[in-house]
This record gives sequence, C-alpha cells and structure tokens, in this order.
Amino acid sequence: MIAGVSAQDLLRILCGVWLLPHALLKIRNAALARKTFEQVGLKPGIVFLALTVALEFAAAAGLILNLFPHIAAGAAVFVLMGASYAVLKMHGPAWRWNKSGPEYMVFWSIACILAVL
Repeated sequence: MIAGVSAQDLLRILCGVWLLPHALLKIRNAALARKTFEQVGLKPGIVFLALTVALEFAAAAGLILNLFPHIAAGAAVFVLMGASYAVLKMHGPAWRWNKSGPEYMVFWSIACILAVL
C-alpha cells in the first residue's frame, strides 16, 4: 500500500490513465482513425470514432475516480476488445503486439477486470 492506496486501486487508476492517450490520439488523428474504423467494417467511421472516444473518456474517468468502477472497467474492456477485433481484421491472426496482434489489449482488459474485483 502506498499512502493509503492499495495495489488494486493503483492498478485501477493506471488502467484508466492509459486510456487517455488512446482517446486523445484518436482525436488528434481523426481522419486516420475514421478510415481505420471503416477499413474493418465499422461504418460510418466517424460515428464509431465518436462512440469509442466517448467510451474511453468515460471509462478513464470511472476508473481513475472510482466512479461506477465495474461499469467503467466493462466499457474499457468493450473498447479494448473492439480494438483487438480491428487489429486481427487488419493484420490477420497474430498474437504478439510487435506483430500487430492483440496481446497488449487482451492483457490490459484482464488488468481492468482484476482492478475492480
């Protein structure tokens, strides 16, 4: 425990914090993100982009601030599994992240779940 924060709380907070750059990069590179959504069959891309960014920000807030953490973790897992689907659809069946596989997103999803149990 660090200054009254348990390891599980720290994991929950970090899982939320790590969502923020993902949402911000989608906003910063909206045209590319929209195109990516459309390439994997999620059309219209702009709608899926907006929904994903909103879910990422909501999940981040919930995990960081411990507001409805189970729902927030569920939203994070939903987004991360959607990203896993997109990666597999674009790059084929690879597991490792350095081969454009979903390994990192699956690990992060498990961490989100463990953080709120």
